[in-house]
Amino acid sequence: MIEERITETTDAQGNVVERTIERDSGPAAVTVNTTPHSSGGGFGGIMAVILLLALVVGGYFLFANSDSEVRKDDAIAEAADNVGAAAEKAGNAVEKAAEKIAN
Repeated sequence: MIEERITETTDAQGNVVERTIERDSGPAAVTVNTTPHSSGGGFGGIMAVILLLALVVGGYFLFANSDSEVRKDDAIAEAADNVGAAAEKAGNAVEKAAEKIAN
């Protein structure tokens, strides 16, 4: 009959970090030492998706802000043109009024 002894070592969270199986199979004892591999639970993949999402959102706001600056500059230039046109109209009206007074 084969005797088998299993010894497990756990970490502070209770996870098995090492499992030792000893078997007596006749004249010589066989020791098998297994260490489970952690898969990480997909944490790296989740972090990659979050990083990619942050880059996309940051790029959107970077370029959206750039477009709004251009629109703001265009609006200021248009307002300056309108002020210039209004000043020209006012100047023409003053000239007409001066001509009427002179005649």
